[in-house]
Amino acid sequence: MANYLDFEEPIKEIHEQIAQAKELEEKSQVDVSKTQSELAAKLVKVQKKIYSKLTPWQRVQVSRHPDRPYTLGYIEALCNDDFIELHGDRNVKDDKAMVGGIGSIDGKSVMFIGQQKGINTKMRQYRNFGMANPEGYRKALRLMKLAEKFDIPVVCFIDTPGAFPGLEAEERGQGEAIARNLMEMMKLKVPIVCVIIGEGASGGALGIGIGDRVLMMKNTWYSVISPESCSSILWRSWDFKEQAAEALKLTAEDMLKNKLIDGIIEEPIGGAHANPEQAFDNVKKEVKKYLSRLQRTESDKRISSRIRKFSNMGVVSGN
Repeated sequence: MANYLDFEEPIKEIHEQIAQAKELEEKSQVDVSKTQSELAAKLVKVQKKIYSKLTPWQRVQVSRHPDRPYTLGYIEALCNDDFIELHGDRNVKDDKAMVGGIGSIDGKSVMFIGQQKGINTKMRQYRNFGMANPEGYRKALRLMKLAEKFDIPVVCFIDTPGAFPGLEAEERGQGEAIARNLMEMMKLKVPIVCVIIGEGASGGALGIGIGDRVLMMKNTWYSVISPESCSSILWRSWDFKEQAAEALKLTAEDMLKNKLIDGIIEEPIGGAHANPEQAFDNVKKEVKKYLSRLQRTESDKRISSRIRKFSNMGVVSGN
């Protein structure tokens, strides 16, 4: 059963009408193909209208849509069933919120790493809602170093509400694990392409977010804090989350305008959850394009460019 956001109510109504038309055709053997075609055209029109004027808060809602494809979905689609998942950080345990392994895109090996939220309640608990512990970031770094050893490019899929904030995570060095990843990714010798496919929250996202190219899907967000947390800090209430989302400038368009990302990947009409296969194709096309370009550059030049890119972010005052 499909899930709908509050502003998707007109889309839900048309889907229900299409389902009723199909049911009528099956029961009464009446030809309703013309009605179905008209409803399909109306659906596309309504989806375009709604998704052409989403507010920042609505984009946050779309990025969290329960039907939106997650990291393993993208990996499986890009790899055509030859993905081999690798486990463990060789220190504490295997963090289920962070997945990774080797696969190939059109015959070329790639190391995939990303956060996995889970597709239902039970799996979300198993995956800790995509919030990685320190061992998750250490596993990610281990896989990056393995990729570097065998000269395999790295693709990171980012989708997390943040690194796990529990006491045990802090005891095992959450901050150090993320900081080390920032340092090590900055000087990794192989190409790195990072794609934000859902939520990109705080250091949890940045821990696998240092890349030669950082891309965002259109209906995603990337920020130092979530709108709800920002609202609770500034207004002591979640009631101002919409204003916070606007002020944070967290949409893909805002991030590209501020030169914090390198590109935006278009989504299907109605969002990635409306047509996952098209979303997979769009991501695959962009990843292939950037990996091809990056692999033609010498590693020393690529590292220098990567360091320069992130060093140029932000404004420094001389006062």
